[in-house]
Order: sequence, then C-alpha cells, then structure tokens
Amino acid sequence: MTEIRLDGLKKRFGSDMAADGTDLTVESGEYLCILGPTGAGKTTLMRMICGLTEPDEGRVFFGDQDVTYLDTAERGATMLSQTYALFPNMRVKENVLFGSWIKGWPEEESQQLARNILSMMHMESRSKAYPDELSGGQQQRIALARALASGSRVLLLDEPLRALDARLRLELRKDLKGMVKAMGLTAIHVTHDQDEALEMADRIAVLRAGRIIQVGTPKEVFEDPKTPFVANFVGRSNMIQCRVVQSAEGKVVLENEGGLRMEAKDGGQPPGTEVLMAVKVGNTKISTKLPGYFEGRVEKILYEGATITAEVMVKGLGLVYSKLPNRKFDDFREGNTVSVNWSPEKARVFDIPEGGIEYEIRVD
Repeated sequence: MTEIRLDGLKKRFGSDMAADGTDLTVESGEYLCILGPTGAGKTTLMRMICGLTEPDEGRVFFGDQDVTYLDTAERGATMLSQTYALFPNMRVKENVLFGSWIKGWPEEESQQLARNILSMMHMESRSKAYPDELSGGQQQRIALARALASGSRVLLLDEPLRALDARLRLELRKDLKGMVKAMGLTAIHVTHDQDEALEMADRIAVLRAGRIIQVGTPKEVFEDPKTPFVANFVGRSNMIQCRVVQSAEGKVVLENEGGLRMEAKDGGQPPGTEVLMAVKVGNTKISTKLPGYFEGRVEKILYEGATITAEVMVKGLGLVYSKLPNRKFDDFREGNTVSVNWSPEKARVFDIPEGGIEYEIRVD
C-alpha cells in the first residue's frame, strides 16, 4: 500500500486556476473520493498525481518518494480516464490482461485475476468481443477491469461509473470498493455524484475552483459542513440569511429581516451578528398538525420514488424545501398550509461569505 501526499500543488491554464495550492494526504490503503462540481479541477488534480500533467508549483509524493517529475510508468499508478482508451485490436480479455503481460506475471495468476474481475463486471460472456462491439457502458466496465488488473499500487478513477445504467452503477459501488480493498490498493475516485461519494469513500475531499474546501469522513462532510458551499453541495440545504438574537446551551435563536424566528446549533457568533443558516432539506420537517418556526403554503409535491420533496412558499422568506419518505405522499396536498420545523442541532450557522451568498451557495 502507498500513501499519497500533495504539497502545495498549483496549475494554471491561462486565466483559470485549476489547482490553487492543493495540500492533501491520502492514507495508505484508503479509498478517497474527490467530490466537486464540473470545472472544479478534479481531473487536472488526478493528472498531476498520475504524471500526465506537470504542476506549475508543488510536489507529489508516493510514500517518501518525490514522484513529481517521474514518468507515469515509473510511479506505479494507473489512471482510468473518461475516454476508456481500450486497445481496439485486442479482445476484451486481452485488454484486461495487458498490464499483467507487460509486467511478466505468471500466466495462471494473470488468467485467474482476469476471470475474477470480468465476473465482477458481469462481462464474462463478452470476453472474446472487440471494443467496437460493446456499448459505452460495457467499454467503461472493461476499462475499469483493466485498471484493476494493472498491478499498480495506486488506482486513480476519473468518473469510473458515469456511463453505467443506474442499477449496475449501484451494484458496482460496493463491488469496486471491495475489490480495491482486497487488492491492497490506494485509490482516488473522482466524481460529481454525491451519493456515490457518500457510499463509497473512506473520506471525501470537496473541491471547488481548484481549492480543497473540506476533507472528512462521509458523515463528517454531510452532517458537519465547514462552509455554506459544502452544506449545499453535499446534500441540498435550505439557506436563510438572518442575525443572531441570543445564544445559550449550545444553540442560538435567529431572526430574519421579516421577523421570523428559528433555532440552530451555536456557531460561535455573538448576538447581533449577521449569519447564514443552513439546514438539510432531509432534516426540514413539515406538518399540518404540529407547530413549527413558521408556516407556509405547499406549492408543489415531487414524487421521487423512495422520497418526496415538498416545495413550501413562506411569506417573507421564499421557497423552503422538505424531503420526506414516500409514505408521506398522501399526507399533503398542494395548497395545504403547513408548519416548518427542524431540530436545532441539525441546523448550522455560518459567517456571511466574503464573496457573497449567491456565489457561495451556487453548485454549478
């Protein structure tokens, strides 16, 4: 297993800063997910780790070895890119076996590994097919199988499940991480799918505009976001600008400019401070019977399978969203007056962002 350490990586493309002083340590044997919106710099960061892009500043270490300027082949890292890059003149099984062949592995060991990985990818029946005979999702599975069978100590996965259908994607999340752990690899998995990151990662690094905003376990990043952006990107949140009225016993009373009062976990800001409060839509409850912080009118109810989302218009506040189990679907109707509530410990309070609230909470 190999520890990966990034020390002050910077990379600029024209006026765009793709990496802005990135510091990150990936523990030996860890499965780390880098989560961020399109254009955050995720692929550039992976290419610098792999050796396909040279940083303008900073260093990349594998263990104690500085690999910043080593060729890709010398690093012991394999990157699965979004383009798959399969060999068109080789059959599926030959593509998977390629890495072990060039490393001179025993034939029996190579064949067994290829069989195991093709079985995991549900591609045994297509082992003799050529890449151009496969669908895009099947090609992606073969590229993933080849990366796993490469014999590298570091596996870099750039959106590895994006072309797969929903059912297979869910199945492979567990299988892929299990295979990586069983093979003793250190893996970095880039994705913009928060559910994928939350389910698969040992830790998540949230990246935005070339900067790592927060690193933590899935639970830490989801339940204790350090910025409004993280609060709204990793699990959508209702955001309310207000001021601190009073604080006591670990919680604060807040009031917005319309006079609505609510409670949240104490963020350390003194009374009178303008703040931004965030509460996950899944922690925002509505009721036609119980009291809440304020009332609103149900504008729309969206059925989403396992869940529903209610859009509630609150006078002086705007739309507030509540995500509920689908068993609640028949409890509410458009036009209902409902109360809106949440547990104070589930709501976070942040200082007003320097760049403005609109930019801070934007997720594109």
